[in-house]
Amino acid sequence: MAEAALKNTPYTLVDLVDKILDKGLVINADITVTLVGVELLGIKIRATLASFETAAKYGLQLPTGTNLDTTAWKEANIIKEPCPQCEKKVPVKELLQKSCPWCGWTSAVSGTKSKTRTLGR
Repeated sequence: MAEAALKNTPYTLVDLVDKILDKGLVINADITVTLVGVELLGIKIRATLASFETAAKYGLQLPTGTNLDTTAWKEANIIKEPCPQCEKKVPVKELLQKSCPWCGWTSAVSGTKSKTRTLGR
């Protein structure tokens, strides 16, 4: 039932770019121009489009001089999962131990209980 709902959902350009950067895209192309059996031009293209986080996960080399001690790199190394309710990516530790900062969804293992006021004494 959930799959049928996803198939009818329209995707935007932002969704497409997010998916490509999240999963990565690799293009391998070999182009040759020959004339009468003689190769005149040969082009080999190896292109990769991915976020630095995805590239590092698959072992692609980062540019030299990249400072990995910055706050952005440290945040990129935090494992994130989509919230079951709002689908936004949240650090797993925060999602399981606290709640989703976007929608307030709380995990059953978080241990946070709703506070209720007692009237009277």
